[in-house]
Amino acid sequence: MSDIKVRFAPSPTGFMHIGNTRTALFNWLLAKKLGGKFMLRIDDTDFARSKKEYEDAMRESLQWLGFSWCEEARQSARFARYDAMRDELIAKGRIYACYDTPEELQIKRKRAMAKGEAPIYDRQALHYTAADLERFAAEGRKPHYRFKLEPGIIEWEDIVRGHCQYEAEKLSDPIIIREDGSYLYHFPSCVDDSDFGITHIVRGEDHVTNTAAQIQMFEAIGGRVPTFAHLPLLTGTEGKLSKRLGSLGVRELKADGVEALAICSFLAKLGTSDSIEPFYSLDELAQSLDFHKLGRSQPKFDEEELRRFNTKFIHTMPYELVAERYNVGADFWEKVRPNLNVVDDIKVWIDICRNEVTPIIEDKSLTDIAAELLPPEPWNEETFNAWMTELKAKSGKKGKELFHPIRKAITALDNGPELKTLLPIIGYDKTLKRLKGQKA
Repeated sequence: MSDIKVRFAPSPTGFMHIGNTRTALFNWLLAKKLGGKFMLRIDDTDFARSKKEYEDAMRESLQWLGFSWCEEARQSARFARYDAMRDELIAKGRIYACYDTPEELQIKRKRAMAKGEAPIYDRQALHYTAADLERFAAEGRKPHYRFKLEPGIIEWEDIVRGHCQYEAEKLSDPIIIREDGSYLYHFPSCVDDSDFGITHIVRGEDHVTNTAAQIQMFEAIGGRVPTFAHLPLLTGTEGKLSKRLGSLGVRELKADGVEALAICSFLAKLGTSDSIEPFYSLDELAQSLDFHKLGRSQPKFDEEELRRFNTKFIHTMPYELVAERYNVGADFWEKVRPNLNVVDDIKVWIDICRNEVTPIIEDKSLTDIAAELLPPEPWNEETFNAWMTELKAKSGKKGKELFHPIRKAITALDNGPELKTLLPIIGYDKTLKRLKGQKA
């Protein structure tokens, strides 16, 4: 196994949606392709919003998708480590206390923008006097803390975006600790990535500016700077991130019968130069991974397109993937799968073809004639039409008057799978008994 190591670091503040599913997928596929490790890290520093039910649901979703992990950590168990690194960087002058109120910071931003300047923090906190600190204490102000960026060019080679470059002087020193003492995302993430030996960070392009600051954080704590890949963000079909897209989750898709491998196949190729085709193995999907095929534009995610793709996925889905889910043989599966929208639709076919049906006889004279005309086996999908043509001629009936009583006798249903497909699976004996009104 190589020394490649990636991590998926969700915050348990909501259920797993399609966006972070895609992030988890690309991380897992990269680790699999390169023979590396995939780590799960729970970023639960937001005590107010983090919930165990979200974390449990996230684990369940990851496992259902087929993603296993070799190691796990949670940020809420590592505060002593963050505090130690914080104190070290405060002593080095790389982390400093700020007493600006949110209102004061807003005024500063507005002034800078009015002058046509970038709304970055002016570092006034680096010039507090003893009198200033005494006044802040008297007012009951509590500090937040910022990481001090060193001047110069911050650059890296991004797997997706290519060469990225920022001037540190044009970036705000990021806030890393809130007034209440809680940590924001940036600093603990860098400490964790360094401590756990993360070599590659795959995440959304909304983190690109964060990456510039975090590169300096890695350097400040003496950690290895990982390789970065920033994925273009998904948008809805209307061209922006819709509320529905932000909330559409793995749980909802699973409940609606969308297959895990269909989701993975779809998301892995969406926005790439590859066509979106079914993959029936995560290992094979991983071998097809190529970040260079990702376009720079934001791919449009269409929920209905995914559902249509899921149906296509099922129509060629190998028996091995359903063998343990339903008590049917390979021959039965291969005959019925082209007629399924979701795999659970197979239950209707099992009930009609394999289980006992109590027929409903609407037109006994018609079903009696149908029984007389029932052709001997072997049957194929042409058998039903040939049989109905003969029955139509002898009975003088057509349309619903002809087909509905036959369907009710054979299936006991008003609607259902096509009879031409059903008939060869049900077989002669069961069909004949049902036409005669007998349970079969």
